[in-house]
Amino acid sequence: MTPITTDVLVSGGGVAGLTAAVAFAANGYEVLCVDPATPVTEEAARGTDLRTTAFLQPARQFLLECGLWQRLEPHAAPLQVMRIVDAGGPTPEARLIRDFDAADLSDLPFGWNVPNWLLRRELLARLDELPNVRFQPGVATRDVLTRETEARVSLTDASQVSARLLIAADGRNSPVRNALNIAAKTTRYGQKALAFSVTHPIPHENVSTEIHRSGGPFTLVPLPDRDGKPCSAVVWMERGPEAKRLQALPVAEFEAEMSARSTYLLGPLTLASRRSIWPIISQFAERMSAQRSVLMAEAAHVVPPIGAQGLNMSLADLRVLLDLARTGPEELGGRHMVDAYHRKRYADVRLRVAGIDMLNRASMLGGQALRDMRANALNALYAVAPLRKTLMRAGLGTR
Repeated sequence: MTPITTDVLVSGGGVAGLTAAVAFAANGYEVLCVDPATPVTEEAARGTDLRTTAFLQPARQFLLECGLWQRLEPHAAPLQVMRIVDAGGPTPEARLIRDFDAADLSDLPFGWNVPNWLLRRELLARLDELPNVRFQPGVATRDVLTRETEARVSLTDASQVSARLLIAADGRNSPVRNALNIAAKTTRYGQKALAFSVTHPIPHENVSTEIHRSGGPFTLVPLPDRDGKPCSAVVWMERGPEAKRLQALPVAEFEAEMSARSTYLLGPLTLASRRSIWPIISQFAERMSAQRSVLMAEAAHVVPPIGAQGLNMSLADLRVLLDLARTGPEELGGRHMVDAYHRKRYADVRLRVAGIDMLNRASMLGGQALRDMRANALNALYAVAPLRKTLMRAGLGTR
C-alpha cells in the first residue's frame, strides 16, 4: 500500500491537536490531523466538554498569527484580576482575600476565557479556511515506525501515513507515546473535578476567583453574560467520593452547597449547565521527543486545573516547535530539531508540574492548623510587592 505523504501528522484532535494543525498549516506546511472522536461543538449536545480554557497574555500574539484570535476574541471574557480567597476557618467564610491585578504588569488583562466546546467550533472553522490541512475524525493512530527520514504511521482505517514530523497531541494515555516506548510518571491525588456553568446576581467584573478551603480549590472564571445575567464557569475540585456525591445531588441541593462553598462572593449561584466530572492527576513524560516525533500537551504533561496552566503549557510547546521549524524548514522533524525541542521545553515542564503539584497539595489541606499555615503563607507572599509581581510573571510564563 502506498502511504499518504505529508509534512506533519498530528495525532489527536482535541483543542491542543487542532491548534497545532492550524498553526503548522497557517505557516505553509501540509498537515494531516486524526482523532478517534468527532469534536462536539454545541453546548447542549451529548458529550460536550463543559470546561473552559483561559488563554494567558503570551498566547494572544501566537493565536493572532495563526488567524485564531480574530475568531475567538468576540466570545472571550477578559480576566483582569486573579483573586485568591482563603475560606479555611472553622466555617466556610472568606477570611482572607488577595487580588493580583494585571494592571500591575501591563495594559492587557492576564488572559481571556473561552468555553471549550466553542473553542473547538472556531478551530474547525479556521481549519476549513486553510487549503493545506486535512482533519479526519473517527480515525486513530494504531502503530508507529520511525526511520531517519520519516515517521511511518498506521491508522485504524488501514491507511498508512509517511510524515516528516509526527506530533503526539493524543492525550494523557497517548497511543503515540506508548508506541515510542516513552514512559510517563503519574501522580494520583484521589481528587475529581466538577465542571459546570453558573449565573449569579453580582457581576464578576472580570475577576477570576479561586476559593480555598479543603479538598481542592473552588474556582469561578468569568464568562460573557448569559440571558442577561452575569455568568461564570466553575471548576470544583474535591476528594473523589465527595465529588461523586455532589454530582448526584438534586439541583436545588447542589445549588445550596455550591453557593455555600463559594462563600456567596457573587451571591447565590444558579446552575446553568449539566455537571461533568473528571479525575485529577499530574503526569509528565520522561522525554518529549524521539526519532521524527515529538510529544506535546497532555501526551507530554498533565497538571491539575490551577492557575490556567494546562493549555498554556501546551501552547508554549507549540510555539517552541514552530519556531524551530521556521528557523530550519529543511530540517523539519530531523534529529537536531526534535532534540532541541526536548531541551527547550523539558526543564520548564518539570518545574511547572512540580509547582502546580505543590499548590494542589496545599489546596487540599484539611486540618485547621494547616489551613492557617496556608493562609499565612498567602498573606506573606502577597505583602511583598516585588515578589507578588514576580509570581504573576511566572504564572504568565514571562520574565
